[in-house]
Amino acid sequence: MRISPLTLIIVLHDILAAVAAWFGAYWLRFNLSVPADSLESAWAMLLWVVPLQALVFWRFGLYRGIWRFASLPDLKRIVRAVGIAALLVPLGLILFRAAAVPRSVLILDPLLLVILMGGSRMAYRAWKEHRLASVLHPDSKPVLVAGAGSAADFLLRELARNPSGFHVVGLLDDSRDKQGRLVQGIPVLGTLEDVEAYARSMGVDDVVLALPSIAHEVRKRITQRCAEAGLNVLTVPSLEDLVSGRVSVSSLRPIELDDLLGRDPVELDDSGLHQLLTGKVVLVTGAGGSIGSELCRQIARFAPAKLVLFEQSELALYEMEQELPQRFPGLKIAPVIGDVKDAVWVNQVMAEQRPAVVFHAAAYKHVPLMENANAWEAVRNNVLGTKVVAAAAQANGVGKFVMISTDKAVNPTNVMGATKRLAEMTCQAMQKPSGTRFVSVRFGNVLGSSGSVIPKFQKQIEAGGPVTVTHPDITRFFMSLSEAAQLVLQASLMGEGGEIFVLDMGAPVKIAELAQLMIRLSGADEDRIRIEYTGLRPGEKLYEELLADGELTLPTPHPKLRVAKARAPDADWYAECVAWLADPDFEDEATVKRQLKIWVPEYHPESSP
Repeated sequence: MRISPLTLIIVLHDILAAVAAWFGAYWLRFNLSVPADSLESAWAMLLWVVPLQALVFWRFGLYRGIWRFASLPDLKRIVRAVGIAALLVPLGLILFRAAAVPRSVLILDPLLLVILMGGSRMAYRAWKEHRLASVLHPDSKPVLVAGAGSAADFLLRELARNPSGFHVVGLLDDSRDKQGRLVQGIPVLGTLEDVEAYARSMGVDDVVLALPSIAHEVRKRITQRCAEAGLNVLTVPSLEDLVSGRVSVSSLRPIELDDLLGRDPVELDDSGLHQLLTGKVVLVTGAGGSIGSELCRQIARFAPAKLVLFEQSELALYEMEQELPQRFPGLKIAPVIGDVKDAVWVNQVMAEQRPAVVFHAAAYKHVPLMENANAWEAVRNNVLGTKVVAAAAQANGVGKFVMISTDKAVNPTNVMGATKRLAEMTCQAMQKPSGTRFVSVRFGNVLGSSGSVIPKFQKQIEAGGPVTVTHPDITRFFMSLSEAAQLVLQASLMGEGGEIFVLDMGAPVKIAELAQLMIRLSGADEDRIRIEYTGLRPGEKLYEELLADGELTLPTPHPKLRVAKARAPDADWYAECVAWLADPDFEDEATVKRQLKIWVPEYHPESSP
């Protein structure tokens, strides 16, 4: 080992500690007044006792560690080294017939030496990490940490080793057993409900949630309390990211809506999904969209033989082509540009790639845009596109076809919802006793998806407002992208053919309350960024439903999935619908809505504003 100047300083420190411990033992032995003859004997023994101890310390590797990271293993090494030295000293006294040393000195000396050597190392670490954090890093900000468990312990260690502009002044936790205790030298001050009082008294503007596994409702409650108090809220990464090693616990980030409106993690049948996806060719239409891209990421985790990305947007396809190989280096992908209405091209892609499973996520989904002048294109894309891809899947021996539907297909008041209900009916009509199994999956809004209110609200808040909401009472169901994609995979595994699965979307969320929460999370309030109500848009309704009137649901083995017993489509409509959609001539909005009303009786466009 190279002897650096710092190592020499540490060796010198331990030699001085050995001298202090030796004389300290005599001092305690003689009640703080050492007789002259005993003091002379102590000096004589010191000349060989301390070199012997120093040699033992060196042999035990006490100078390989870094004081800043001193820990329990270092303390154990010190105890062992001092223990060996404590045995060698009396042995040396006997062998060399040295002057008598009081037995109490031989006991007190190693005890004092452990205290001096171990204590100085631990004190240095505490000084380096916590006590003088504000002095060592004068630009760092004081923060409170919500939580006093393992995540908080890891966070304190990481912040000490890698300062990131913060130093922790206190912890908060609802556990009575933890209150009043210390975690890495930082006190647990009180409960989470007391966050505003402690923040005010300690001059804190930022709160870190070190609660990666806590229920979302609790996280939402704490965040709202902090937001009302004008506190900035940060959070540690999820346990999944921590365990995977993708990020460290000190990678603090602002809390996001996904952290608050999401739900507990989805439990997947991994073994079943491996049988469905691993080593198989999987095709995803709309692979560059919000749902399609997340489906690709989730599917890639199960190591398919090839993932075929079918997408109409060149830019979206390029971005996925760049992202997936970086995140999943061994994944084989086939990026394909195409329109789902192009039957010749879709059939050719299916024939060449031979997918075992198809996830059909391509759709026009923006309600107001599809409502008027674009109604004919919405029907052709959402219904004809589904029929084309489904027919190609049937013709090429695809085992399972999964169609992504929406809660807007229930009692639709808009063209988009009616076309998705018609797409569900198309899958039902194409189901045969054998061959491709067709499954539809309904769910509500996805957090952060393209065209959703959340990205729009974020841009409006960044611009200083106002935040536009259509109606004070409008509500929607929300789900995170990852949860939606995972439940789609689970439904695809469970589907036997002809089912419409309904995802448990939890409680509906008022859009106005969502806007208020986003404003608070931005650090502003409604005095600075106001909410403006603009009125319902074409085709929009106040409340979304997941089941239509007269529908029943049946439970499944998965708690977040149910099967809708939807109205069976009439036998005569299918051929007529296919022929109508295949006609390239343009149909006006009135004709489209009139025809949709015939085929989807639950469609009531007159109830839309």
